[in-house]
Amino acid sequence: MSDEGGFGASVAGALRSVRAELLTVAARPLPPLARARRLRWLPHVGVVLTGVLTFLGNLDQLVQRYGLGLWLGLATSLAQGIGVVIALWRPALGFWLSLVSTIVAALCATGQITVEDGPEPWPWGPPGFFAHAVVTLLLALRLPTRAALVALALSAGALPLLQEWRAPYAYDNTMPLIALVFGALTLIGIILRGRREDRTRLVEQQTRTAEERARRTLLEERGRIARELHDVVAHHMSVISIQAQVAPHLVEDPPDALRENLAGIRQNALEALTELRRVLGVLRSADPEDADAAPQAPLPTLERIEGLLDNARLAGLTVHCEQSGEPRPLPPGVDLSAYRIVQEALSNAIRHAPGSTVRIALAHSAPGLRVRITNTVPRTKAPQSPGAGHGLLGMRERTAMLGGDLATGPTPDGGYEVSAFLPTHGHALTKGEYQT
Repeated sequence: MSDEGGFGASVAGALRSVRAELLTVAARPLPPLARARRLRWLPHVGVVLTGVLTFLGNLDQLVQRYGLGLWLGLATSLAQGIGVVIALWRPALGFWLSLVSTIVAALCATGQITVEDGPEPWPWGPPGFFAHAVVTLLLALRLPTRAALVALALSAGALPLLQEWRAPYAYDNTMPLIALVFGALTLIGIILRGRREDRTRLVEQQTRTAEERARRTLLEERGRIARELHDVVAHHMSVISIQAQVAPHLVEDPPDALRENLAGIRQNALEALTELRRVLGVLRSADPEDADAAPQAPLPTLERIEGLLDNARLAGLTVHCEQSGEPRPLPPGVDLSAYRIVQEALSNAIRHAPGSTVRIALAHSAPGLRVRITNTVPRTKAPQSPGAGHGLLGMRERTAMLGGDLATGPTPDGGYEVSAFLPTHGHALTKGEYQT
């Protein structure tokens, strides 16, 4: 009993869904073609032209051959022509206009069809048949499969009932051809709609995948930056601890208060260093190889920039580097970030602008360090690169972490520019300083 009740509920639910899909005037417009910009509205123009030709063709078919009279023939012809056009935006409404107008014309023509030139096609005349074929295709393209199949059953089954109930004395039966053509068009519409929905789902999946990849890359870059900064901070905390331990021995008869303060400084430094190592363990837990290698590798600074320039020259770039202002010791985070920004900008130039000329300008000032890297138009065509802008993402993370700013974009001569300002000593960045 429960299985029968469940089946009955499923059937009832399906019937309610079909009724809601067919007995509605909701708009489901046919979208333009995605390709061929000049022809993207061609289907719409074709359907409107079909509606006009349906109206004109039905006037002769219904008024003269079916003998409906001027006003009834005009009304039914106009209704079916409008139904074709409306089906572009409201396929269910267009379907009912086309089907009902055909049924009315077939019923009213049963006693009026002449046979002087041979039997007339009935219940579908040629113009009405062609118009309803277009409506059937538009409905199958826009509505779910079950609604399209029910509409096909109504189109192919409603009018045959007229043949049993009220048929003209002599006529040419068009129902076998109608069932074949309408069935084929419904199948084509269902297939095309399924392909369009599959493409839509694929695009959505690709979008979600790209967003997830960008999010994962962002987290990986932040983890790498945090690991590098940990090594910088850990070094300074170790120095503080050692200096606090040695300082009492540099003073003759140091007071007890000084010893206690220095011991407190050393203890706090050791505790901070312990916490930093715990954080580092969490950050490196996802990459054991990096965890083993990172403590051994010295962190690069701008003092090692010549090695970067030499590697870029070996890769085919012409690189010029100049410094302005008074060089001064930089905070480790600024020094490391400046090196990484130059490194990534050179890597991008090698990938996307092979053979170009790259100019690097390092401008020292009291507020901070400005790093500007520009490259000219590539001399040769750049090969296909799998990069997805992750290098720029890392640059933005580094500058934002230091309270600086980054600007990237093409230059007027067709090259590319990366400009970063990295403030020092907690200096607040102002708009005027950034634009200097």
